[in-house]
Amino acid sequence: MKFYNFLILIVIIFGLVSCSEKQEKVSIVKKDNLETQMIEAYNEGLKEFEGGDVFFAVKKFNEVELLYPQSIWAPRSTLMAAYAYYSQLYFNDAISELERFLDKYKNHTNTDYAYYLLAVCHYNQIVDEKKDLGEIIKAKEYFTLLITEFPKTDYAEDAMFKLELIQEILASKELYLANYYLDREKWIPAMNRFQKIVNEYDTTIFIEEALYRLVEINYKLGLVDEAKKYSILLGYNYQSSEWYERSYEILNNNYLQNKTENNKKKEKSLLQKIKQLFD
Repeated sequence: MKFYNFLILIVIIFGLVSCSEKQEKVSIVKKDNLETQMIEAYNEGLKEFEGGDVFFAVKKFNEVELLYPQSIWAPRSTLMAAYAYYSQLYFNDAISELERFLDKYKNHTNTDYAYYLLAVCHYNQIVDEKKDLGEIIKAKEYFTLLITEFPKTDYAEDAMFKLELIQEILASKELYLANYYLDREKWIPAMNRFQKIVNEYDTTIFIEEALYRLVEINYKLGLVDEAKKYSILLGYNYQSSEWYERSYEILNNNYLQNKTENNKKKEKSLLQKIKQLFD
């Protein structure tokens, strides 16, 4: 009887071991199958992207992430989905993918690229500096982040160039508003806008006109010393500028008269020289 019980115990143990081995084997097969599906989905996404079917490509890239979110292919697929949208100018869709990538895959090796593409998506939506202030600010924010956090990358170098262009755009917006107030003789709001260009956008092409307008407005308001201050600043940095000459005309009442007389003297002298050739 004891021997019979012993045999039954052996059979049960053998059965349990067999089930365990079988279960483990099935699990391994399932894992391999999942990886195969993931790689196939990624390759199919690349194929569709190269063929121009962006939406189906994105679907396959997203499928990779769903199949195996812990793999190295998941974040790559998210970036590929974002780039696919970007390549066809679907900037808002690309932005959504990039924001999800940055939130889900923190400290990823391609974080610098994600921020760069995010900045460019906002930058490429700037059409009118008078209307697209939100996109301008976002682009500036992400380009500045690239320079600060990833200064030694090629992305940072391009970010610096694009930031200079953004500065020009923002300065032109301020100039537009300033001249709007100036045309309506609203001197103080106009002055504040021109002053902002001088303080914040002094490297842009709009600085000369802003300095001249401050000379002009201050002189009209009777603030002659302030007008002279901006005229000196304009003359020191841009003496050969048309705007400096115009500011000089404002502060020197006899300038135009003296200029006219000097021109007449030059013409008279030239005529005398020509006349002498025939004497």
